[in-house]
Amino acid sequence: MARRGGNEFAVLLQGCDAQAALEFTQRIARAFEVPLAFDDQTIDLSAGMGVACWPADADNADLLLSRSEIAMYTAKRKLSGALLYDAAFDSASGQMLSLLTEMRRAVEHNELRLFLQPKVSLPGGEVLAAEALVRWQHPQRGLVPPMEFIPFAEQTGFVRQLTLWMFEAATRLIAGLPEPLAGLRISINLSTRDLLDPELSTRLGTLLQRHGVRPERFCLEITESAIMDDPQRAETMLNRLSEQGFKLSIDDFGTGYSSLAYLKRLPVDELKIDKSFVMGMEKDEDDAKIVRSTIDLAHNLGLSVVAEGVESAAIMERLGQLQCDEAQGYHISRPLPAEAFLTWCTQQTAATATAA
Repeated sequence: MARRGGNEFAVLLQGCDAQAALEFTQRIARAFEVPLAFDDQTIDLSAGMGVACWPADADNADLLLSRSEIAMYTAKRKLSGALLYDAAFDSASGQMLSLLTEMRRAVEHNELRLFLQPKVSLPGGEVLAAEALVRWQHPQRGLVPPMEFIPFAEQTGFVRQLTLWMFEAATRLIAGLPEPLAGLRISINLSTRDLLDPELSTRLGTLLQRHGVRPERFCLEITESAIMDDPQRAETMLNRLSEQGFKLSIDDFGTGYSSLAYLKRLPVDELKIDKSFVMGMEKDEDDAKIVRSTIDLAHNLGLSVVAEGVESAAIMERLGQLQCDEAQGYHISRPLPAEAFLTWCTQQTAATATAA
């Protein structure tokens, strides 16, 4: 048995046919059905497995590994546990493997870029924070839009590597900020797979220690749907992260299906109102009522509120009147490369000081 990287492992079975190999993987799958117990906590596990056989499926080691990986990703996509390789998997999965290989290379060859979108206070416009976003500077295709690789990364589990890359890039940025921006907070999005990684809090803590940065400098944003995919495990991880000192935010609030009773139990500090409601405030009074009600709800629970999707001065002014705490959107600034973001912050800070 060997670890191929991340959460992927390969097992070489000698002297058995395809049926015996499949039975072996099914025994592994059954073993994963038993939760792990740590003190008073239980952790549920799952695995997707693919089987390829020599010489029927491949006549060399590289091809054998490649085709077992194709079967594995098909099993994950179909939630099948374990699958034997089939040539019919190749067309779609071949493209997936190609993209996955390119993404691994992107991390190894420094092709990823950190972009940041500012968050400002209301009503004053002081730069308080920024949301970290990842962009891919492909050597042949140029700047690859996030929608072309983020959903795939979430599907395959590679999003964990992207999250760690973004967190480390943001940590390095914070460690080197000039004095006028020393209090800046950076938000990082966490996916469902991140929340269900039992090592997440340890990994983030290691990166913070490496760069000498406090966890209070980060806000971790989690969608309602990511929490509700496995509420018990998500709550356990969120409690750990909160105890470490991270600020926690519910992203896209209002589009999910979490109950208010459950929201009250979570150790969150902030609600982020989904942009679909914010952008519709000018023309749809129902959207405006939702925004106002969300702000009141959050404040009654002792939470701060961020409105995303602020695309006009009129929306920003109305949010200030409704006592929203922070705003984010194209009216303030589009996402900027890290260096351009620092320049923008310096200019904005100077302009705010002059206006005051």
